[in-house]
Amino acid sequence: MTSDQRKKLALLMLNMFIAVGSFGIIIPIIPSYLKELGQGGTAAGLIIAIFAFAQFLVSPIGGKWADKYGRRPLINIGLLTLAISMFLFYFADSIWLLYLSRAIGGIGCAFLIPAIYAYVADITTMDQRAKGNSFISASMSLGIVIGPGIGGFLADFGLKTPLLVSAIVGLLAFVVSYFTLKESLEEVVETATPQLIDNNQSMIKDIILSVKKPFFIPLVITLIMSFGLMSYETVLGLYVDDKFGATPQEIAFMITSTGLIGVIMQLFVVDRLVKSIGEVNVLKLFLIVTASGFFLSIIAGSYTMFFAISLLIFLATSILRPVLTTLISKMAGNEQGFAMGMNNAYMSIGNIMGPLLAGALYDIDILYPFIAGLIILILTIIFTFMWKGVKIQRTALKGGH
Repeated sequence: MTSDQRKKLALLMLNMFIAVGSFGIIIPIIPSYLKELGQGGTAAGLIIAIFAFAQFLVSPIGGKWADKYGRRPLINIGLLTLAISMFLFYFADSIWLLYLSRAIGGIGCAFLIPAIYAYVADITTMDQRAKGNSFISASMSLGIVIGPGIGGFLADFGLKTPLLVSAIVGLLAFVVSYFTLKESLEEVVETATPQLIDNNQSMIKDIILSVKKPFFIPLVITLIMSFGLMSYETVLGLYVDDKFGATPQEIAFMITSTGLIGVIMQLFVVDRLVKSIGEVNVLKLFLIVTASGFFLSIIAGSYTMFFAISLLIFLATSILRPVLTTLISKMAGNEQGFAMGMNNAYMSIGNIMGPLLAGALYDIDILYPFIAGLIILILTIIFTFMWKGVKIQRTALKGGH
């Protein structure tokens, strides 16, 4: 990559880290904050679900607008919206304001994330695409890992301190991005298809027609992967507590370790794997690895064994995420923003449905979430091997840059 590419990518990584970290930073204080408002587990679940649902609803719109108006405006609006949501969270004195702040935060991510991935597609070649997406995914993973730690540290200076710091940092990120980030769509805007620039084009029609896009199958796989991963994460702490008597410290160590392994894979492994065997083969291989991990989770007999299996699962999914994004991007042509918006929307569906089903199944039998995940993954693997992905990918790449 050139120096200019690296500078732009670094700024995009910072923006993504702040976006994800701004949510992670509040995780340690949510229980105490909700207690002050007289709320409990239901409210905690709604805070996450409302965020994901708002992101799901708005992501296709954010992606389409990134194609229509440019990446830079959507990135800046997303950062500003996230900052506003955190300021509202800070000043909230009722549960309804908290819900509103989370909805606004989900909208901010729906604007920001598709535009960032579309920006990466604009500034990278096909050969560089996997590396660029891996770095963005690594910044997301790092935000997930570091955010709660920062939040716990800042909470020592006051319960609401993490909220205020997050809001201020988000506002500063907006200011920096506004004055330093240049539009990436200028060089390709003239090649946009009439469909993309038609002001009368129905957004709902675009979403329905997405099933006919060449990248629809990777979108479905993205949904399933998000579904499985969120299901796993939802019951992870409960399971090791009920099954192996794990302490809170052991659970925290497990979550942190799985996050760090994801960062390492995305920074140093994904690009080499893609160059060696291609996106479709990486996809098939690590879907099998993920399914194997779910199977081994069912028969794990100790905390140590389950810990090792969890590392394997998160290693595989950390590779799958940027590879799927890259595959969708390469197939999207001039619809980068829309494709990334749909990618974010499908991921949000999995993020909403996964915890709901996993929680319900866990209350029936603690092994059921893993069994259900394994069955879904096996079906996905069969479907993926039947999909003519290589042929479709080669056809799509003919129009790439």
